[in-house]
Amino acid sequence: MPAKKSKKTGNMDFEKAMEELESLVDKMESGDLSLEDSLKHFEQGVKLTRQCQIALKDAEQKVSILLSEDNKIKLTDFDN
Repeated sequence: MPAKKSKKTGNMDFEKAMEELESLVDKMESGDLSLEDSLKHFEQGVKLTRQCQIALKDAEQKVSILLSEDNKIKLTDFDN
């Protein structure tokens, strides 16, 4: 049985998702899209944003786990 394919955004890596999100934003900012196409692009952008947030949260959890294994290093909040 062939491998089960996930939705387009379900298995995309973080960098590719960010590139696609940037492309969608550029197209929407051009002002050349119809309302229907703008809504489709917006919906896809929301999905990509959620995917990126999940990927970042997963990476943060991995870093926390790795740092918790070494008690000498403390995880602190990032201040802008």
